[in-house]
Amino acid sequence: MTSRVSPAAAFAAAFLALWSITGAEARAQDAAPPASDPVLNAGPRPYNSLRPRRVRPAPRPAAATPPQAAAAAPAAAPAAVAPPPAPVAGVTPLAGPQLEAFVDGVVRRSMSRDHIAGVTVSVVQNGQVVLKKGYGFANLGQHKAVDPDKTLFRVASISKTFTWIALMNEIEAGRMRLDGPVNLYLPEPLQIKDQGKKTQVRLRDLMTHTGGFEDRALGQLFERDPNRVRNLADYLRQERPRRVREPGLLPSYSNYGAALAGAAVSNVVGKPYEQLVSEAIILPTGMTRTTFREARPWRDGLPAPMNETLAADLSDGYSWTSAGWRVQPREFMGQVAPAASASTTAADMARYMMLLLNGGTLDGKTVFSPKTAQAFRTSMYRPAPEAAGWNAGFQEIALPGARRGFGHGGDTLYFHSNMVLAPELGLGIFVSVNTESGANLPATLPATIVEHFYAQAPAVPADSAITYDQARAYEGEYLTTRRAYGGLEGFTNRITRRAIVRATPDGRLSVTDSGISTLFNGTDRPGVFRAVDGAQTLVFDPNGDRPSRFYATRGFATYERIGFFRSAGLLAWAAVLTGLASLATILGVFVRNRREARQTPVQARASQMQIMQSVLWLVSAGCAGIFALRASDETAVFFGWPSGWLLTGSACALVASVLAILTVGALPMVWRGGRRVDSWSGLRKVGFTYTALLFVLLSVLLGAWGYLLPWS
Repeated sequence: MTSRVSPAAAFAAAFLALWSITGAEARAQDAAPPASDPVLNAGPRPYNSLRPRRVRPAPRPAAATPPQAAAAAPAAAPAAVAPPPAPVAGVTPLAGPQLEAFVDGVVRRSMSRDHIAGVTVSVVQNGQVVLKKGYGFANLGQHKAVDPDKTLFRVASISKTFTWIALMNEIEAGRMRLDGPVNLYLPEPLQIKDQGKKTQVRLRDLMTHTGGFEDRALGQLFERDPNRVRNLADYLRQERPRRVREPGLLPSYSNYGAALAGAAVSNVVGKPYEQLVSEAIILPTGMTRTTFREARPWRDGLPAPMNETLAADLSDGYSWTSAGWRVQPREFMGQVAPAASASTTAADMARYMMLLLNGGTLDGKTVFSPKTAQAFRTSMYRPAPEAAGWNAGFQEIALPGARRGFGHGGDTLYFHSNMVLAPELGLGIFVSVNTESGANLPATLPATIVEHFYAQAPAVPADSAITYDQARAYEGEYLTTRRAYGGLEGFTNRITRRAIVRATPDGRLSVTDSGISTLFNGTDRPGVFRAVDGAQTLVFDPNGDRPSRFYATRGFATYERIGFFRSAGLLAWAAVLTGLASLATILGVFVRNRREARQTPVQARASQMQIMQSVLWLVSAGCAGIFALRASDETAVFFGWPSGWLLTGSACALVASVLAILTVGALPMVWRGGRRVDSWSGLRKVGFTYTALLFVLLSVLLGAWGYLLPWS
């Protein structure tokens, strides 16, 4: 009998091991780009159409082979018309050879440990390129090495920073207002509906990711088939998320919001987004190998594809398998170009970082004003005094040595990138990898460089300032606000996008999210915790003696405390008990003796319904378990959503839930014939009632979690 419990266990346990995925994006409007644009391919005729990822290094198989590293020689920065910024007072500039030796060691260790096929890095300081280097391969089949001057990597959400520059330029020009409703700048089909909310979403809310949107991604954020790519307007109209809270209240990262901001700027300027960003930022900056266009065939109604010369140097994306690296299909994100579609080189990103550090001016050309440059370094929104916030669309970043930086990260399914700027050091660091398992390197390399050269960590970590009993007040399960709020995607998000907070005996907090645990020390300020081995700060929102939420260390989301009814533990136990009860119900048909088989007509029909429910619950559990096992392949989840297995499991659970309610309604008639000779025994009535109520409990839980909506 124990061997037959596996379907129920799969439903509960396998779902608890699901992946965690981040991000969503939108479409693009475009007309034929000007012939003077050397970066873009105009095409034959004009047309007009309007991710946090969590860091999870891959385990190393026993027979892993370290990747071969092929490095391009560091190159000097292009000659500048204006003199470079003066070195920051009191800061010793990085020496190129020492920096290169250090980065080489860190990168090669990560490539070996995390099975990364290719890496590209650039570091700038005081207006000069200190390091620009490529490692490994961009194309394994052709043995093409990563070239920091030529090889294009997908930088995903770093694309948003270009959108914020374009938006701030329009705000400074007076054509848009930071506190103006975004609907003022959108065509009517794209305007945000109120959906019962009292406050309109402002441009400020989009820049600070406080628009109040849910976050959906599966089946529409990335496309594998270029024929499925939509234009920006269609995407924004067809994939409009629900508004789940009033704007301006809580941070929750939104790719849709950033894409909407790009559409607003494009509409005001009167140019397609790709053309706008090229003319306003890319060309003046001299980023000749940066584009928001994608390597796909020409299609009417979409922006022109990427220039063939650039497409030839676009790195492949990889995943690591037991058989080695596997080339993955291209991820198309043109439908959300303002939020995710940029491709660029380490050399171009070096120029971009110098622009950001130099107040918006590069080579004597002003791309944005000093006022805008200051906005990118100043907090525009912070949910709590010491929590991470947003600087006009750029992330606030805590760095070693109590320094503050700004920048942005970006993740596709296979590319992971990070750009960190530290104005106090005159320093900018960009790193990108082309392999699914390599997210840890971009996430940690910038802070590692700053710590090694400017803020050596203490040999012994500091003690927590609070006791174990005080830390226990923060224990619990917390669910992120960055998730889908309904349907099957909402169901999976409720399971996978939660954090577990536990107190340690020495007064620290252990926060586990997506299987990764981080330790935090308590401070002398209530609700404020510092990472034991990093610069991150965790801030809880006080609510009497029991905090109700905390804010993510990078500002991406808010985590809200979950009560017992919404806990994963309750769902898991209900699923396991339902599985056991279903097996017992089915086995009872074969092992029940004649006396126990006597029954009234009502009892006979009720028994048949309960047997049907039992079969349906076991089938549902099996289908959900298969989906959970296959969910380790993010490609299959994103491109294959909604999974046939999950849809089948949901449909079976829906029918079982309806039957469970009917069965409970029949309980009075089942019990009525208690003393008749042809009726069930009292023990069987108790067992039947227990099973019926258990099935109803699971039905209520699954309904509240969104699992009973196969059409969603």
